[in-house]
Amino acid sequence: MPDITTAPTPAAAANDSALRHDWTREEIAALFDLPFNDLIFRAQTAHRRHFDPNEVQMSTLLSIKTGGCPEDCGYCSQSAKFDTPVKAEKLMSVDAVLAEARRAKQAGASRYCMGAAWRNPKDKDLEKVCEMIEGVAALGMETCVTLGMLTDNQAARLKEAGLDYYNHNIDTSPEYYGEVITTRTYQDRLDTLGSVRDAGINICCGGIVGMGEARADRIGMLHTLSNLAEHPESVPINLLIQTEGTPVFGTDPLDSFEFVRTIAVAKILMPASVVRLSAGRELMSEETQALCFLAGAGSIFIGPKLLTTRNPEKDRDETLFGKLGIRPTAGPDVTDAAQQAAE
Repeated sequence: MPDITTAPTPAAAANDSALRHDWTREEIAALFDLPFNDLIFRAQTAHRRHFDPNEVQMSTLLSIKTGGCPEDCGYCSQSAKFDTPVKAEKLMSVDAVLAEARRAKQAGASRYCMGAAWRNPKDKDLEKVCEMIEGVAALGMETCVTLGMLTDNQAARLKEAGLDYYNHNIDTSPEYYGEVITTRTYQDRLDTLGSVRDAGINICCGGIVGMGEARADRIGMLHTLSNLAEHPESVPINLLIQTEGTPVFGTDPLDSFEFVRTIAVAKILMPASVVRLSAGRELMSEETQALCFLAGAGSIFIGPKLLTTRNPEKDRDETLFGKLGIRPTAGPDVTDAAQQAAE
């Protein structure tokens, strides 16, 4: 007779759809330790209670201000403190950004994300970014920016401009954070998330795995995210893309099954959040990506680049989606007059 002692009970699977903000690290560790099939089953069940399992939201990410960042994030090719191939560039013009946004929409993206390599934006630069946000929204796309730390007033200004999402990752666990970054504290990141939430902007917040951290640190990262007063609406899980010249270059790659487990546990902990299969897809096989979708990943980035790193080409994604029967999520509604004016 088969051993069914580890099979998830119907009650456990049902409870995974409820939103909790009191997860313990011990409970999260127990999820990571589940037999792989049981973990995937629970994650997929939780995912189906909140989302269409055969739809994936597609975003495009553009670096609107590249390089020269004063921070020392050990994974980042844009830090001025490291000798990497990335060189500092000025903030792009509004027209140039909107031209790229139009191309992204034509390629199938429903959300447009804009990233600037700043510790925190200057108010004059923020006004240019607000113009970009307004222009992208007029195209009928959701808007997202990542600009570093924000003040309450800056978050309010972005809300006024119509920003849908603000990305600000916590990167890793509180315990491992100091091994990766020293120029900005963990609390600094949480304070910015608080300013964004208070302004009424949706939060996009996740982390990076494969930086040499232990499973306990992946547990710690998800513990922080899942116990926020409100879960982030979007949770990007990034697989480290190593860049020569950064401190984490040469780190042993993370096992693919461990990455899938991280996606699955994130989905169980935050079932109503969109877990994004973010950076690192270029390094993954079709089979690994398929397991991530089965584990509850409901969003990807499309386009040849993620800020400064490579991303799978459009035809590869279309081929994979065709094999899996996945379709893209539709974008937001926009009036014909507004869209024609933007174009």
